[in-house]
Amino acid sequence: MPTTEEVRADLAEIVNEVAGVPTDDVQLDKSFTDDLDVDSLSMVEIIYAAEEKFSVSIPDEEAKNLKTVGDAVAYIERAAS
Repeated sequence: MPTTEEVRADLAEIVNEVAGVPTDDVQLDKSFTDDLDVDSLSMVEIIYAAEEKFSVSIPDEEAKNLKTVGDAVAYIERAAS
């Protein structure tokens, strides 16, 4: 099972590819919309890419609760275990 930091780093790569956010900016306490300027369409792409990368399912009702990078990392860790 990957560590929290490994999940964060992999997620940072996805956010970088989809939204052009520097990977160093993608930290656990950052809000996708407020801090990283990720729009709703990019968020859908990020979630889809994360589902593929981590082999997890992120239903829409869960996805809307993923406000920060930390929320997403915690969800992926729970879903992958």
